[in-house]
Amino acid sequence: MAMNVPIGIIGGSGLYQMDGVKVVEERALETPFGTPSDAYVIGEIDRVRVAFLSRHGRGHRVIPSEINYRANIFGFKLLGVHTIISASAVGSMKESYHPTDIVFPDQFIDRTRHRPDTFFGNGIVGHITFADPICADVASLASGAGREAGARVHDRGVYVCIEGPQFSTRAESNLYRSWGVDVIGMTNLQEAKLAREAEICYATMALVTDYDCWHETAESVSVEQIFGYLKANAEMAQRILRLAVPRAAARKRDCACANALQFAIVTDRALIPAEITKKLAPIIGKYIQ
Repeated sequence: MAMNVPIGIIGGSGLYQMDGVKVVEERALETPFGTPSDAYVIGEIDRVRVAFLSRHGRGHRVIPSEINYRANIFGFKLLGVHTIISASAVGSMKESYHPTDIVFPDQFIDRTRHRPDTFFGNGIVGHITFADPICADVASLASGAGREAGARVHDRGVYVCIEGPQFSTRAESNLYRSWGVDVIGMTNLQEAKLAREAEICYATMALVTDYDCWHETAESVSVEQIFGYLKANAEMAQRILRLAVPRAAARKRDCACANALQFAIVTDRALIPAEITKKLAPIIGKYIQ
């Protein structure tokens, strides 16, 4: 079933509607974890096959807590994806990060409560190393493409992932700022965890749309404000992806992401249920003999 689609893009449905993308097909997948957010749009950028996935479904139908993160990442694995670049709207938690800036964070803080975020369980235990949750090689490549495209780019930083779908209270927003957080969002942490378990390189392209609600002079975050800046950011995100995708496909994967499960599975192989071995074969198969 695996296809030769090396690069995955997670974002809004408009990301594949860009100049230079040849759409090849749409592929609706079923996974052992259910149905992904939408069909994967398989396209080509400079002869590199890319799988685009609309995180919230086309028409923005799925709230952050309802996204089937496991199915989304498992589907990319079935397609043969080895690198994911995730584009998403975030709030700025620092005066120096302005709307339409792009941040490539390298750390996360988890403030979610209701989301399955591992492929393990039900008879198999795995503990991945997650000290550095972003693939530094892919983030560096993408941020370089951002500068080349003319974006105002910030390297590294902390992304606090909240449950949503409500935005933060002022007290919460100021608490996160006291922690030194750089941006705030609702979706990328689970993607990063699952991508690491699937041995897929993952980087976040965080598109700043607002100042959350901490800023004393800017108006508090609203949906109208976010979508206004997202529209302004969309063209830049497309330009960055057109530059980054061929480079990400051509890079040598000598990062730790490629072998993240090598020492992570601690369960006695003889005791792993056969149905779990079969279910997780695309992810754990090379380690289960």
